[in-house]
Amino acid sequence: MATIEFVDQTLRDGHQSLWGMRMRSGHALPVAADIDRVGYRIVDYTGSSAMEVMVRHCQENPWIGLDRVHAAMPHSTLRAGARSNAIVGMGLTPNSMLELWNATLAKHGIGSFWIFDCLFNLGQMKWTTDVARSNGMKVSPQVQFGESPVHTDEFFAGVVREMASWGVDSIILGDEAGVLSPQRAQTWIPAMVEAAGGVPLEAHFHNTVGAGTINYVTAVQHGVTILHTAVGPLANGPSMPSIETSVANARWLGHDVAIDTAGLGAVGDHFAAIARAEGHPIGAPREYNVLHTLHQLPGGMTGTLINQLKTYGMESRYDELLEEITIVREEMGYPVMATPFSQLVGIQALLNVVNGERYTVFPDENLMYLAGHMGPIPGTVAPEVMDRAFGSTRGQEFLSWEQPQPSLKEIRSQLGATISDEELLLRFLMPGPDVDAMLAAGLPPTDLSAGSSPTAEMIRTLMRDDSAPCIRYRDGELDLSLRRAGKDD
Repeated sequence: MATIEFVDQTLRDGHQSLWGMRMRSGHALPVAADIDRVGYRIVDYTGSSAMEVMVRHCQENPWIGLDRVHAAMPHSTLRAGARSNAIVGMGLTPNSMLELWNATLAKHGIGSFWIFDCLFNLGQMKWTTDVARSNGMKVSPQVQFGESPVHTDEFFAGVVREMASWGVDSIILGDEAGVLSPQRAQTWIPAMVEAAGGVPLEAHFHNTVGAGTINYVTAVQHGVTILHTAVGPLANGPSMPSIETSVANARWLGHDVAIDTAGLGAVGDHFAAIARAEGHPIGAPREYNVLHTLHQLPGGMTGTLINQLKTYGMESRYDELLEEITIVREEMGYPVMATPFSQLVGIQALLNVVNGERYTVFPDENLMYLAGHMGPIPGTVAPEVMDRAFGSTRGQEFLSWEQPQPSLKEIRSQLGATISDEELLLRFLMPGPDVDAMLAAGLPPTDLSAGSSPTAEMIRTLMRDDSAPCIRYRDGELDLSLRRAGKDD
């Protein structure tokens, strides 16, 4: 029997999936030592989108937060990541900024880097792998599962074999949309294990329709020994399976687990209290839904699309929009439905429905994708779509467009010649006024040095009242005077 290791997603994908990335560093600090003692293989902590939310909505400096979480978890390897060709947004990022992003994360204690690209632009993924390795990081590229006629087991096996040849530390099998059925898992997972040729595989399956938990059992039975989980209140639904159930299942299957579960209850209680205090949902299992396996939308996008329909007074047409998403994905060549392509397909379908005529408007990012600038399109794009996309003057511009590759010096000349690398990255990632407001607010999380901060138990006690305000830290003291989360966004 094997020893099963775990990657914690509570502090990254758990709140990204359930809380809209509203977890602050100060939320993690009170239980950081508890998480550190569990013995996770990796603690996935941050990404560019989470940093953007911290700056724009919480006015907190994410680099200070990263430093303090890293200091509070000396026995854990923290992970961050990025698309192979972009840090933030739906477009592309110059290589000079991708290099700076990676090097700066390493400087602040990130020891593991994961890389994803839903078009499997393997040349760019290999380049990013080499950049991360040069900064002393362990590297884990991800193969994103998608269901379509072109995404066969053989297709994915070819991707995994190529990744395995790069000398990476592990390869992540990702099911971001939660559409890997238990039946497909029985063929897909063993094919990936064989293709990896001994490179460790990590299973990162979202539990959107409840299949993730049973697919973890299948993964373990076929030799996958690393599972991504979140603590109970931030697990399930669009998030990962829970650490509690995954550990129990591994033990019932006769395997050892490489973690100490004694502190998990306190961690779960802490985040459940934060969820109640700030009005965030607590993860819960869901029933299997066939429609989801057709449109393949990640959980977080459904609410966004409903809100967009409400803007136009068309909320009653949501089912029509889901059907249109299914058709648009096919007509756009079956991209895997994860960032950014779930957004690109969803936005195009929304435009088609709202305008009453299909493909009359294309976002620039979709023109970029259809012109092949984001990577190889897996399937065949419908001729009508290509004709409409590139029949306009704007579309023609993208056929001959080349991605600008400004140097770091050129970018500094525009954003600030003397500012730090950290500030430069923030100003590149998001609007300058948002960064200015964050710097002016000066709201870093508290230092965890002895005697300078409240204990986790004190915080849990304060937050047992469901009407408690949004908790934020200021100069080592609890600040309870701020407005509740959701009202100050």
